[in-house]
Amino acid sequence: MSILGLILIGFVALTVAIHLITSAMAALRSLRPARPTPTQLPKIALLRPVCGVDPFDRETLGSSFNLDYPDYEVIFCAPSKADPACDLVAELIAQNPHVKAQLLTGLDAVSGNPKLNNLHKGLAATDAQWLAMTDSNLLLPQDYLQRLLAEWRPGTGLVSAPPVGIRASNLWGAIEAAFLNTNQARWQLAADMLGFGFAQGKTLFWNRDILMKGGGFGALGRNMAEDVAATKLVRDQGLQVRLARHLFAQPIGTRAPRAVWERQLRWSKVRRDGFVFIFAAEIAQGPVLPFAAVIALVATGTWPALTLPGLFFLWYGVEWALSRAAGWSASWRDLAAWMIRDAMLPALWLATWKDRRFTWRGNEMSHHETSTGA
Repeated sequence: MSILGLILIGFVALTVAIHLITSAMAALRSLRPARPTPTQLPKIALLRPVCGVDPFDRETLGSSFNLDYPDYEVIFCAPSKADPACDLVAELIAQNPHVKAQLLTGLDAVSGNPKLNNLHKGLAATDAQWLAMTDSNLLLPQDYLQRLLAEWRPGTGLVSAPPVGIRASNLWGAIEAAFLNTNQARWQLAADMLGFGFAQGKTLFWNRDILMKGGGFGALGRNMAEDVAATKLVRDQGLQVRLARHLFAQPIGTRAPRAVWERQLRWSKVRRDGFVFIFAAEIAQGPVLPFAAVIALVATGTWPALTLPGLFFLWYGVEWALSRAAGWSASWRDLAAWMIRDAMLPALWLATWKDRRFTWRGNEMSHHETSTGA
């Protein structure tokens, strides 16, 4: 056998093994029971940025008022009084007088990141020592805050959680969920189990002292996304990012192809900006390169032709098993979505190297702009 053949065999074996191991780790994590509720339940400020109105906002923002937690307040932050989300938030606050809540408007120019500039005023509006920064499109279970507190133990600097995509209404919505669930969540859960947790901006749960010691919101604007900067801020203090044991849902609904591409490209550029060497290795994360290597091995007669369908059933069978174990969607449409996602991964990886700029909610973002924000 040629040296090239041995290299190809080794590459296929390595990529398949990583796929199996990371899937098994994520499935095991999902099957573990929740951590016990802490006996001490401190006051928590739930900070939710809003900007515009999305289809599920009434439900996701409304879930802020249904938390089974004794001492919390909700602070909604909008970029201006004219933002369309303000009327909805004001209505929800009026309908739920049993929960301490307020709506703040305006931007504080603390960074080049508009989301941070929107949220910053919420920090000054609360005396809570514990802060949960939670995106508007996340659906919160009643024990949301307890789950975050349960992960806080010695050595923790931040508790986070990647979202789980639910309720996809069309194929491209399923593709969006495929990126979120068995791709991004799988990798993040596996990394967390190895002690290398990465923050995800959907949920950032802090102790105020740790955030301020690391430089506050200004420090969170040193990278293109606050979750990358948050990960570095925590690690610089010798602490760890930990992920919630069970993840939180993000309703997807209907998606258009262009919207899915642009969103994934934006996140890809964020990962390149924050962790360039890890991102460089992402070219090998999907099955495209292993399949290409198997095709070459079959073409040279090294492996039988049946290896190709065998690899297909193994790869996606493992993904199906993970989805079933974790309680994520696993249907024939999802199989099609996984395959389309995997075909997109190399194209996204290549497109990411073209430039670092992207548009987020009408704001032009770049590495230079975010890193120079005060």
